[in-house]
Amino acid sequence: MKFWNPKMQHKMSEALAAVVPVIVIVLALSFTLAPLSPSILLSFLMGALLVMVGMMFFTLGAEMSMTPMGEKVGAKMTQTKKVWFIVLLSFILGVIITISEPDLQVLAELVPSIPNQTLILAVAIGVGLFLVVAILRMLLSVALSHLLVVLYIIVFILAFFVPGDFRAIAFDSGGVTTGPMTVPFIMALGVGISAIRNDRHAADDSFGLVALCSVGPILAVLLLGLIFNPGESTPEMIQNIQIRDTVELWQIFAKELPAYLQEIAISLFPIIAFFGLFQIFSLHLSGRNLGKILIGLMYTYIGLVLFLTGANVGFMPAGTYLGSVIAGQSYRYLLIPIGAIIGYFIVKAEPAVYVLNNQVEEITDGAISAKAMGLSLSLGVAASVALAMTRVLTGIPILWFLIPGYAIALGLSFVVPKIFTAIAFDSGGVASGPMTATFLLPLAQGACVAVGGNLTTDAFGVVAMVAMTPLITIQILGLVTVIKRRKGISGEFQLSDLDDAIIEL
Repeated sequence: MKFWNPKMQHKMSEALAAVVPVIVIVLALSFTLAPLSPSILLSFLMGALLVMVGMMFFTLGAEMSMTPMGEKVGAKMTQTKKVWFIVLLSFILGVIITISEPDLQVLAELVPSIPNQTLILAVAIGVGLFLVVAILRMLLSVALSHLLVVLYIIVFILAFFVPGDFRAIAFDSGGVTTGPMTVPFIMALGVGISAIRNDRHAADDSFGLVALCSVGPILAVLLLGLIFNPGESTPEMIQNIQIRDTVELWQIFAKELPAYLQEIAISLFPIIAFFGLFQIFSLHLSGRNLGKILIGLMYTYIGLVLFLTGANVGFMPAGTYLGSVIAGQSYRYLLIPIGAIIGYFIVKAEPAVYVLNNQVEEITDGAISAKAMGLSLSLGVAASVALAMTRVLTGIPILWFLIPGYAIALGLSFVVPKIFTAIAFDSGGVASGPMTATFLLPLAQGACVAVGGNLTTDAFGVVAMVAMTPLITIQILGLVTVIKRRKGISGEFQLSDLDDAIIEL
């Protein structure tokens, strides 16, 4: 097997297409509205290079390892037809995968009032329980829309009893926890479970696992907020980088690299150990298939290490500085359209977005194209970042946006095709990944400090907003399809003209 092959070249082209627009935007801002110091600009460019190479390895590795692992485990697990075994294994899987999620470590550091391990364990248990709910829903063919309505009513009722300083962080946790480690495996698990069903709704129900697993962390963190009563805890701001030469630039990244090598190794180990035991006692895959998965895991490891190093070391300081400079000027409200443009392009650089888009295209036999998914996600995230920057500049409470937003999303779930609802609620968790946490959140924090806002209540919530708006935009596509079908444009639910429907919006 050649190290550099056409598939790797294709993945590199996708990574370039995703990251280059973000580089162009940052460079344009640095030479016009928000001049960057050479130190921050150089670290951003170095980070962008690592992000691109990391994306290439990760997307290829997830395709070779995480996806087949999840599908095979899901199918084998369900074939036992023992409900107690499925429930137990689903819960263990949910806990293991969540503890493996690197983004959860970031979340734990942002909530100083709660011990890190307590928060991580609570969120992991929340995801484990809701993965059980999600899988039982698939097996019993329970309507996703009804379940989501009940769960989000509970979430918003709880939110009113949690201290105001804690609400945004709680809602952010739902998006952050379903990150690059969790999404590929959980989505593939759904495909594997649905594969053994032969009814016509099996494909529709293969989505929705990420949607329900995103609710678990929100409820877990809200409950912790009630128990610990966090009060006013202020997170630390990202410090500006000072670099004298290119040697120091490399040293900054080289210093952080070992930490990420260790972090991702620890994160991947539980999944590898679980799959190894499953292979020994149940799967018995051939040496060739197993070898391909192992190579894929190696690519996944390399990709995540490079991606997270580039994003955390290179993107965070640039985001913070841009936000503080733009918000500190008389033209601060330009931050809203600038944030929308950045949001439109930056979601394309989320590693798990490629996994979702390609899986949607595969499951629907191309009826819902990856291109259509990408465009609708970009539009949704653009709107969400614009709303998030509006919050930062005005101090409007987050619930003023989340309650009507989720009301619209849940209302649409009763009038659009089931598959659109499942994909839409899955996409919310997928879109709000490490790029949001490492660039958009620092952008909001920098702007919040510049306008004298409250970091905890005003800056946090970006991830929650990014997780909310795709629920609406993707379901609107489903609504357009229903309207076109009723007008007689298509006799059956075929989505071959979905790209045109998006453009018409």
